[in-house]
Amino acid sequence: MPGPSDMPFAPQGPLPQAEYEAIYARVPRLTVEVVITSQAGVLLTRREAGPCQGLWHIPGGTVRFGEPLVAAVARVAQHELGLEVRAEGLLGYIEYPSHLEAGLDWPVGIAFRTELAASSAGQPFARPEVASWFSQLPDEMHDEQKAFLRAHGLAT
Repeated sequence: MPGPSDMPFAPQGPLPQAEYEAIYARVPRLTVEVVITSQAGVLLTRREAGPCQGLWHIPGGTVRFGEPLVAAVARVAQHELGLEVRAEGLLGYIEYPSHLEAGLDWPVGIAFRTELAASSAGQPFARPEVASWFSQLPDEMHDEQKAFLRAHGLAT
């Protein structure tokens, strides 16, 4: 029987908003969380739009149908940061009851520890105005992500 890495993968763009809302109002939304650390701390990005606008967060995004998780990690890092990363290991998962309580959706994030690929080492972020390193987590951040990073000793 073929495994997930043997499945054909044809990346597709985002769902139309109405379809997205209809689907994710009824089922959990699988996401990947791209955890990048350095001596400077953990890399976070600031949401520019949507219901979580202005919050700092672990770079992440929805897994597309048929997309292997490690491929989703690479795609999200490239899209949000303009950087190439390698998934180095699974850290765990993050559930977001705050989203459910706010009537948004129910994401479940699979968090991967990642390393910058050699081609991205020392490269500036694609959008430095929305990405920064933190050793002490900002107040304007999901409590669920704060707790996760602290539990794994990745930030204070």
